[in-house]
Amino acid sequence: MLRDSQPAPASPIRINKFFTEHGICSRREADQRVDAGRVTINGVVATLGDRVRRTDVVACDGAVIPWGHAFIYIKYHKPVGVTTTSESHVPRNIIAEIGHPERIFPIGRLDKDSSGLILLTNDGNIVNDILRVEFGHEREYVVDVERPFDEAFLAHMAEGVVILGSKTRPCRMERVRPNRFRIILTEGRNRQIRRMCQALGYRVTGLHRVRIMHIGIAGLGVGSWKALSADEWAELLRAVGRMPT
Repeated sequence: MLRDSQPAPASPIRINKFFTEHGICSRREADQRVDAGRVTINGVVATLGDRVRRTDVVACDGAVIPWGHAFIYIKYHKPVGVTTTSESHVPRNIIAEIGHPERIFPIGRLDKDSSGLILLTNDGNIVNDILRVEFGHEREYVVDVERPFDEAFLAHMAEGVVILGSKTRPCRMERVRPNRFRIILTEGRNRQIRRMCQALGYRVTGLHRVRIMHIGIAGLGVGSWKALSADEWAELLRAVGRMPT
């Protein structure tokens, strides 16, 4: 999501539009912040309908919001066969497949033989905040295995499986079909779900990520990408402690 990378227009814009163009929040939430007296313009408490231009100093809860920062946050529906790497020599690398005009990189990974949601950005500071295990951010997957499984399999997966020398964190499991389950993880080890299933005697035949934190894949076609909405972006920053609630 490109946030005001172009010069602001000479004419002033409404204060709520300033918030949405900078990816802070929706216009409705901006109006709520203004109405609550949380927003100032040049040190004066803003009122609904106020307009600002680039020479004005806008702040929320005392924190100045600079004009012209250009962070990009997008979500991509990765097809099977695309490799999650920024290395240009790799065939069908994710950067070439997306073809974004700005330099971006993926947050985390999805295996070449897996599909689904992945986030990309040019904001290097946010990557660790999303990926660090101790923050417990959820990732949701729908997984197919080669044969039907029983309740013991679901229970064992949920309580944790020893892979790569240590036990995985507890996770949430739900049966979808006789050989399909939904799993919600709060960690992301290398090929974790495939290794967990293999340790219990099952082979994954399909793996599709449908959600990262609050951001879902619904409505995003295979191979398509789009910028995060203002609400998705604001909630993402709130989730990693970079925006006041």
